[in-house]
Parts: sequence; structure tokens; C-alpha cells
Amino acid sequence: MEPYAHQHPRALRGSALVQAAGAEGFSWPEHINLNGCGLTGWPESLRQARGVQALSVYDNRLADLPEWLWTFGDLHTLNLSGNGFTQVSPELGRLGRLQMLDLGHNSLAALPDMFAGLPELRFLYVSNNKLTALPDSLRSLARLTYLNVTDNALSELPGWLGELGHLTEFRAYNNALEYLPESMGHLSELRELHVMHNALTTLPQSLGGCGSLREIDAQGNKLRALPDTLGSLSRLTSLNLRFNDLSALPDTMRHLAELRFLDLRANRLTEVPEWLAQLPRLEKLDLRWNQLGRLPQSFGAFRERGGQVYV
Repeated sequence: MEPYAHQHPRALRGSALVQAAGAEGFSWPEHINLNGCGLTGWPESLRQARGVQALSVYDNRLADLPEWLWTFGDLHTLNLSGNGFTQVSPELGRLGRLQMLDLGHNSLAALPDMFAGLPELRFLYVSNNKLTALPDSLRSLARLTYLNVTDNALSELPGWLGELGHLTEFRAYNNALEYLPESMGHLSELRELHVMHNALTTLPQSLGGCGSLREIDAQGNKLRALPDTLGSLSRLTSLNLRFNDLSALPDTMRHLAELRFLDLRANRLTEVPEWLAQLPRLEKLDLRWNQLGRLPQSFGAFRERGGQVYV
């Protein structure tokens, strides 16, 4: 999926739009793109805009949000990323038609507890901030399909995460997570899970309930074991577990009939099971930087059918 395709509508944009705004009789378009204009303040005439549906001010030097912004009730796309915001007003919750909100790449230490006012929200980016927790009102986002909380200071995720029943992609890498909540097993529509570079020692047993999962990236953690339920992920195609502390694989993984890419680099494996090379769709298997002896005979047949194995 390409969530960022929703946030850059085509229109007169950037510095050309800022210059045009100074002309007599100028009328702001419904889709406003002021990305990368070096703005330190908001164009004064922007407060007079009517019917604005999309507003993007990515990559400027804005530090404050004007009160008139909360009157833009027709907004479905709001991109405030890449600025210098340290806080966001709870009045943001008045923008009840928002479908995409990007607050990433700022200096937010907390988010206002106002998400109950955004029932239409589908894409939420809060990456690259200073967040240590997520507000409880996020649990009300029944239509949320994409959530990005990467590059923050989160040490845990709330138990209500599993209530986001339509979530299809979750990105939480580069935090300080030590575990994932068992409630994640309720995310039956989740297709991508990106939790690399945290401090995870295991994955939840409930993960087997995420029957739509196609991709898991958990590299760069401290995983010592994998749950048996991993073998229930019948649609999984890509599993990245490199740079962990795994010494064995659960036997149930033999049931991963759709798995195509498996990365086990830099773990503590001393042997691998015969069935690993017999996975019917496996195309690439990376076993480098372990402590392996001789590979099972099945790996010869794996190579003969075109499979790539790196040891």
C-alpha cells in the first residue's frame, strides 16, 4: 500500500502558491500544498480560505498552529509534519472529517486526547517525535487502517491496540518496546507488522490470530524464542528475524505454506530443521552469521529448484 499517496494532492503548490496568494483577487484552492517553502509563519490570507479539503505544510519551520485552522471543517487531509511543533491543541478534534493526519517529524512529547472527534481517520502518522505514550482516545478510531508511531520513546503499547479492528499496517520500529500486547491477536485484518529495532524478547502467542499477516519485520530485537502460533499465519510471505538471539525455530513454522523470504541472519542457530528447505514457496533463505554446521540434505533439493540459501 502507498499511504503517502493520500497527502499530496495535485494543485498549484509551494513557493509559487505563496507568491500567488499575494495577488489581488486571489482565491485559495481546495487543495493547498505549501511544502518546503521555508515558512516561519502562516500566510495571513490563509485564514480567509473556504472549503479547504487538503492542507500540507510539510518541511517548513512553523512552531505554532493558528486557532483559525480548527474552523477548516471540510479538511480530509492535514499534513503538519517536518516542522517545529512541540504541542498540538485539543481543538484538532474539531476537524471531524479528517481521513489522513500527519504529525510526524516534530518535537511532540505528547498527543492531545482528542481522537474521539476524528471518527473518519484512516491514516495517522506520529513518527519521529518524543512520545512516551499514546492517548486512550486513539482506541475510538474504528476506521483506522494505517498507524505509524516509529522513532519515538515508547516502552510499551496500550492493551487496547487490538480494538483497532480495521488496522492493516502498523509501524512501531525504533522505539524501546520490550513486549507487544496480547490484544494484537484481535487484529484480524493486519497485513504488515514492522517492529524492528526495539527490545522485544518474544512475540505474543496471540499473533497467530492475525490471519491476514503477509509481512513481519522484527529484526534488531532481543528475540530468544518464537511463539508456536507463528505457524498459523497461512498468508505470511516475508519474515525478517535477523540480528536477534534465536537458538531454535518452532516446529509449527513448517506450515507456513506461503512464506517466500526468511531472514535469520545473526542469530544463535547451531542447526536448522529438515523441513525448512521444504517450505513449498520459499525462494530466499538467509542463514549467515549463525553457528551452523552441515545443512540437512533437503537443502540440496531446495537449491535445485531455484531456491537461494546464504550461509
